[in-house]
Amino acid sequence: MSQGYERIAVAPIAAACGAEIGGVDIAAGVDQATAAEIRRALLEHLVLFFRDQDFDEARHKAFTRHFGALFVHPNYNFGNKDPELVFLLRQPGDSGAAGEQWHADTTMMAEPPMGAILYGMEVPPWGADTLFANQYLAYDALSDGMKALLARLRAVHNDTRVAGPNSKVNRQRSSKVRDDPGWRPTEAVHPVVRTHPETGRKCLWVNGVYVHRFEGMSVEESQPLLDFLYRHCSRPEFTCRFRWRPGSVAFWDNRCLQHLAVHDNFTHARHMRRTQIRGSAVA
Repeated sequence: MSQGYERIAVAPIAAACGAEIGGVDIAAGVDQATAAEIRRALLEHLVLFFRDQDFDEARHKAFTRHFGALFVHPNYNFGNKDPELVFLLRQPGDSGAAGEQWHADTTMMAEPPMGAILYGMEVPPWGADTLFANQYLAYDALSDGMKALLARLRAVHNDTRVAGPNSKVNRQRSSKVRDDPGWRPTEAVHPVVRTHPETGRKCLWVNGVYVHRFEGMSVEESQPLLDFLYRHCSRPEFTCRFRWRPGSVAFWDNRCLQHLAVHDNFTHARHMRRTQIRGSAVA
């Protein structure tokens, strides 16, 4: 049990990252002091898990606002009565799922979200876990020579693999994204190594969903080093694994983590609700 917390109980679930939080009913609302402890635990453990929450849409959004303004996703923002909420649905028979590759969320934005809060409304009795990977550790484990090389590089992020008419993701899954003719890609260029704005620690900031190449290089020239970094970022010793139950909540720091939704249950539905928190420019 982590020490130094007065309003919450913090129990780490893995050496690399992740902690279950007890002693608080976040669905009922939290005061400023409790929210401050939750934020401190997030910075310490990178991803927090809460169990047995009765989290309706209004409570979900109210809890999120303790940590920043809500972010509206440009590709999921269609057909929803509330654009500040994203609903992620997997139905039996889906051949693909949102988030089934290692990634940080929405990194094609000039100011990517700082975090996300995901609520399990309907989850399978087994499987469909979520994995998280600590990108501080991924950076720290690199050689000094590799760190020096990466410090000079910037990467081009865009969303053409996960939205738009050429992505074809809507053919494979129940969670739909924009693919209309009026859709246009969103693209941003970010440092390959970022400095976390609150902790001051360095971490890797590339992922195989959104990054296409290094700035000033072709895709072909970039790919060998990117492939190495993608394998390195998700080494088992950098990760934790969360098993969902109905009413579970995961709150992760998108600035220093990658995550993956395991697509291994093809017979049960999985229905999740997500908010995202606005972030800042990557530096």
